[in-house]
Amino acid sequence: MKLRPVLTSLALALGTLFAPGVGVLAGATDAHAAGKISHATATSKFNSSGITWSSSGGCSNRNNPTCTSFDQLNLATAQGAQTLKSASGCTLNITGGTETGHADGTYSHWNGYKLDFSKYTCVGNYIKNTFTYIGVRGDGAPQWKSGAGNVYADEGNHWDVTFYNCGGC
Repeated sequence: MKLRPVLTSLALALGTLFAPGVGVLAGATDAHAAGKISHATATSKFNSSGITWSSSGGCSNRNNPTCTSFDQLNLATAQGAQTLKSASGCTLNITGGTETGHADGTYSHWNGYKLDFSKYTCVGNYIKNTFTYIGVRGDGAPQWKSGAGNVYADEGNHWDVTFYNCGGC
């Protein structure tokens, strides 16, 4: 067996599995595997869908808790926000992204799974009337789960949404 053709074939195969700038296999079968996107890519997606965002610090530095950053956001999370916007027809404003300062965990803001949204009557009514109430979280926040499995927690002054997937995009 000649090693060079095998290594060449392996290199070509791996080259097609890894997307540029993505830290995971593009063809991964793990349901929670996610391609990471940049702040610029996320804001472009949000702009194209009419989703706004705001930052108490007026910045987008991922390492500053007063900023709203989308660096290292999961592509499926951005798409989930777009799905929520198109399905609900409501105004959406993102107030929290991947910046430091949120709770830790596998499916956390920092790891790209969560976004915080301003509370508006329209989006609140959509969540409560469309999704299934699943009880309160450990911190007392009432939660609703979409048919796609994404979880919407009412944290009092904003919605904390965990996007496990794009919500049917």
